[in-house]
Formats: sequence, structure tokens, C-alpha cells
Amino acid sequence: MGTELDAADLAILRVLQEDCRTGLDRLSQACGLSVPSVQRRVKRLRDSKLIAKEVAVLDPARFAYKMTFIVMVELDRESLQQLDLFRKRAKAEPQVQQCYYVTGEADFILICTARDMEDFEALTHRLFFENSNVRRFRTSVTMDRAKVGLGLPI
Repeated sequence: MGTELDAADLAILRVLQEDCRTGLDRLSQACGLSVPSVQRRVKRLRDSKLIAKEVAVLDPARFAYKMTFIVMVELDRESLQQLDLFRKRAKAEPQVQQCYYVTGEADFILICTARDMEDFEALTHRLFFENSNVRRFRTSVTMDRAKVGLGLPI
């Protein structure tokens, strides 16, 4: 990891995982340090890339993309070049929210979003049917978003 974290750093990170817009005063209260000390620590955490990204999490129910799909993708050839090509294709596709290279039955698991089934079908054509290295893919349609998050239990 490279950066030593103490209890105050962990307290700051726990609060920021819940709401990255939390003010320095609230962070100061959470970890028991002065505002200037917290400000320096937050800067160090960002500079060291322990805080990889700060984003707004949108409510998909309020937008046109109301469907979520979990797709297991099996490739025909698994050379480093072919794996990298698929990674790049998945990263470039805005409807792919997450992409994992995995062990087991599939080579990749994708979390995708779409407006409806027709929109998802168009996505499958772009990502899978037009890619001669995709052997097969299996799709599960989510019924409910029981838990969504990227927080770490620190």
C-alpha cells in the first residue's frame, strides 16, 4: 500500500465513503483532529491515490436506464492481447458500469445498464456478436437493487 494509516485516517475514510462532500468540520469531529490537520490528511489521502475517485452516485430509477444486467462472458482465445482487447472494448462502452476479469466458468463479468430489452440487445450486438473472440455470454437480469456500493469495510 505504501501509506501508513492511523485511526484518524481510517475515521476520515469511513466518513468520506458515505459522503465525499462531508465538510472538514464534520471530518474533524469524526476523527478528533483540528480542521487544518484533517485538511492535510485528506490531501495526502488523495495525492497517494488511496482515494481513487470521488463521484456522484445517480439514482437509475430517475433516468432512462432502468434495467441492470449481469453478463458472464467467455472468450474463445485468452491470450494477453485478446484479454486486453476485450478489456478496452468494455471500458469504452458507457453502458458497461463494471468489468471484472475472473476465474471460473467465465473470463469476464460485466455489470451493464440499458433503457429496455431492445437497448440491451443493441449493446450485446456491439460487445459480443460483433466480437469474433466471444465464445458465449450468459445474462441475468436484475430484479432488485438490494445493495449497491463500492465501500470497503475499514
